[in-house]
Amino acid sequence: MRFYFPDSQDLVSPTYDFLTDEYSPVRVRQRDDQYAHEVVTPIPYNGILVSKAIVDGGERKAGKYTEPQRARLYRMGVRRFFRLPPEIVTLGDCGAFNYINEEYPPYNVAEVVDFYEECGFDEGVSIDHVIFGYESDADEKQADPAWVKRRHISLDLAEDFLAELRKRRSRLIPVGAAQGWSPASYADSVNRLQQMGYRRIALGGMVPLKTAEILACLEEIEKIRAPETELHLLGITRVESMELFANFGVRSFDSTSAFRQAFMDDRNNYHTRDSMFTAVRVPQVDGNPALKRQILSGAVSQAEAVVAERECLRLLRGYDQGNVRIDDVLDALVNYERIVNTSKKRSYIDLYRRTLEETPWKSCSCALCQKHGIEIIIFRGSERNKRRGFHNLTILRSKMNDIDFA
Repeated sequence: MRFYFPDSQDLVSPTYDFLTDEYSPVRVRQRDDQYAHEVVTPIPYNGILVSKAIVDGGERKAGKYTEPQRARLYRMGVRRFFRLPPEIVTLGDCGAFNYINEEYPPYNVAEVVDFYEECGFDEGVSIDHVIFGYESDADEKQADPAWVKRRHISLDLAEDFLAELRKRRSRLIPVGAAQGWSPASYADSVNRLQQMGYRRIALGGMVPLKTAEILACLEEIEKIRAPETELHLLGITRVESMELFANFGVRSFDSTSAFRQAFMDDRNNYHTRDSMFTAVRVPQVDGNPALKRQILSGAVSQAEAVVAERECLRLLRGYDQGNVRIDDVLDALVNYERIVNTSKKRSYIDLYRRTLEETPWKSCSCALCQKHGIEIIIFRGSERNKRRGFHNLTILRSKMNDIDFA
């Protein structure tokens, strides 16, 4: 089972100073900062996924790459740009969720093939158009006409995509995108893609579906799937169900879920093989936009916040070294939370106690936890948060390695 990590230009600076929260004055982001595959051993994914929508944007939405980054990617190619070791596979797609509200995808087939070939991808997904909903029993006459139209757009573009690759005698491995709103419609899409000649097929639009609904689709697809056809799940993790998915021909998936939970989830920020923990929030007085707004409005005293912030960090580091009692740390966190939590949001103190009592970072063998200690569990700024996300990727890889896919 292969895991592809979707790119969103997530890097960390190896020279970042956690004590002063400052970058090196000579740091150049693209040259000096590092990707997960450069800071974590073993590499936590088998491949990377790069979306054209992220790089180039579309008609109505800009991409996430700056113009210099975009130019460098096209000039250097995806492998040199990301400094990838030979074993990492590169997969390109269009990033259909970025144009989900458009009536028609903003790219034509020639543009997409140009993107894949100029950047030197190993594999490329045909252009698709995400379907908004799911109705398990609806046929084409009963389904929303917009859903029907989007499925046919995806199939027509998949046929044109394959024809364009053949015309160019491209070495790109084609991956057909299948869309649907039900088990039957997904199975029909896969069947048609197989008839076109696809042997790798990506199932799109399944992110909102429950696991039982995904399995229902896979069971229906299995009835028509050729033995040599491999399936890819776009945007789906569901580690607990991967062994079941594999029984129906799923051989790869991509997801940012484990990474993003490090800083987007309300409580499950730090993963271990058998549990999840809440990271300890110590927002930066000078670097947190929400806190800065509170200070500017007069709701928070900057001087008081700075003193409380520094005390929290001092005691957390002392606790990591065995020199401070847990109750002293929690008292400082309560005080800082009181100062900055003017909107009376929920308190995390009870969750912090569990995290600090169990000290999961101390028993983790990943290079990041070994190097940074308690800093990895502190919810504070992108450097700590992204490192925690990279740590989570190592746990995902470890869990996948434990699954018997035989």
